[in-house]
Amino acid sequence: MDDAIVELSGLRVSLPVAGEHREVLRGIDLRLEAGESLGLVGESGSGKSMTARTVGRLLPRNARVEGSVRVLGRDVWSLRGGALRAHRADVAMVFQNPRAHINPVRTIGDFMTEALRTVRRVDRRTSRRLATEALVDLAVTDPERRLGQYPHELSGGLLQRVLIAAMLLMEPKLLLADEPSTALDVTTQADLIALLDALRRRRGMSMLFITHDLDLAAAICDRTAVMYAGQIVEVRGSSLLHHEARHPYSAALAAARPPLERTLDRLPAIPGRPLSAFEAPEGCAFASRCRFAVDECRSGPIPLEETQGGTVRCIRADELHAASALREVQQHGV
Repeated sequence: MDDAIVELSGLRVSLPVAGEHREVLRGIDLRLEAGESLGLVGESGSGKSMTARTVGRLLPRNARVEGSVRVLGRDVWSLRGGALRAHRADVAMVFQNPRAHINPVRTIGDFMTEALRTVRRVDRRTSRRLATEALVDLAVTDPERRLGQYPHELSGGLLQRVLIAAMLLMEPKLLLADEPSTALDVTTQADLIALLDALRRRRGMSMLFITHDLDLAAAICDRTAVMYAGQIVEVRGSSLLHHEARHPYSAALAAARPPLERTLDRLPAIPGRPLSAFEAPEGCAFASRCRFAVDECRSGPIPLEETQGGTVRCIRADELHAASALREVQQHGV
């Protein structure tokens, strides 16, 4: 039996910019298993959020989508009417800024129970009870009072808990978490992520977790996928990627983290600037910033190939691993 919750194959997405379509995703191949937590990391603009929005069928109408996007066995971009509503009940998305996604003129209770009443046809009293229980699960104090409040009366941390609780009320099979704790202080962030991970495991949900924090991905994700210029460049078990990346970009990202055991005058930085997908050359998009690049890296498309513990898009991955070159990068920078 196929246990894949998400299967992306040859996914390409372009959006209209200044009168022309520009590519933002270019050939994404990715698989998320039932009950698995998959981290998606990379610099801003690499395509992480766009990948999640494609899975959730949340792209603008004028987006061009090529390739296969299957969620729970459904071809997402062929869904219409009731089938599309069912898809959106099974797939929940938690955004970075809850204030941008909760109606400011409606109460928290109205926001949380709307989908239950309109999609699941749950009566008002029952939906309010379920909303209260969901807030309790997210450790929200005085939940009955919160349901009568408005978004501006809640702190950012509380409002993010409300948003997550509302998404979980529909009992989704897949949670798309787009940097859900980035705007919060460190203590609140740690508490919220621990709660989210515990609830996911208890409910057996799959999760696609977008973050800039490699340490956070390693802590709560079974595997981590690294994106660069609209492509997946490496997918490995999170602990393996944390210590033994196979792609030069992954290793450079790991090196850019501040170490806890020693003080540095300056963090190692990746030279050059990150490329957008539409700027990327035919060969390896990272070649212009990579000290290991050779002419062959620039001569044609680089496939995503199986390697020990995952997949990698680098023709020199095995050679560099054998020479421990990337371990040196992870320890000392590019």
